[in-house]
Amino acid sequence: QVQLVESGGGLVQPGGSLRLSCAASGFFFSLSGMRWYRQAPGKERELVADISSDGGSTAYLDSVKGRFIISRDNAKNTVYLQMNSLKPEDTAVYRCARRGFNYWGQGTQVTVSS
Repeated sequence: QVQLVESGGGLVQPGGSLRLSCAASGFFFSLSGMRWYRQAPGKERELVADISSDGGSTAYLDSVKGRFIISRDNAKNTVYLQMNSLKPEDTAVYRCARRGFNYWGQGTQVTVSS
């Protein structure tokens, strides 16, 4: 059974940082590119970051470049999203996914507010 379990969300002030984790199981994680998506109420879902199976290649949504870092630890079957210099517009539910497949976690809420 495929499982993706996100954690690490919460309430943070503008300018703060948060680190999200996604623990994966039920598929060959080390052979899979992984992605972080986010969706705010009333907004389209956005692809936030992408990482290749070996972690050697990454890509980011323009609005988060220089602020967010995606990484992975294949030994732990976990993908991370380090979020720095957070802005209110980063507020959303963040979900991880396997690239090219309809595998999703339950999501973790990130709220950036003073």
